[in-house]
Amino acid sequence: MTARSVQAKTPVRGDLFDCRCPTRQLLDRIGTKWTSMAVKVLAQAAPGEVRFAELRRRMPGVSQKMLSVTLHNLVRDGLVTRRVEPTVPPRVHYRLTELGLSLEVPLAALRTWAEDHMAEIDYANTVNDAQADPTVTK
Repeated sequence: MTARSVQAKTPVRGDLFDCRCPTRQLLDRIGTKWTSMAVKVLAQAAPGEVRFAELRRRMPGVSQKMLSVTLHNLVRDGLVTRRVEPTVPPRVHYRLTELGLSLEVPLAALRTWAEDHMAEIDYANTVNDAQADPTVTK
């Protein structure tokens, strides 16, 4: 066994405050609204699959390109599997992996927190914006 293969199997906890830590890049990828939506849609279908077109329909506002990039990153990170049916045109199906399913719990908690506190955040934005720009009416 090489040092590299041992390193790949040994779980290493990241240090978010180290600018070289890959945890930062991972948080950038999983912390987007599109990732959160895609994981939610796929989790609702679990253990089933969802086709690309259906994902796009269920994620209002996402462009084809952004959904493609999001899914590519999720597949690359091992959170989603991709299956292509060799038809014309090809039918592409996505499903959460076990690791991807484990991401749904913390993302659901974050979505719930955002929904529960949005009014407070909006109010704070209004107050702070008014303080920063006295021409803004309260």
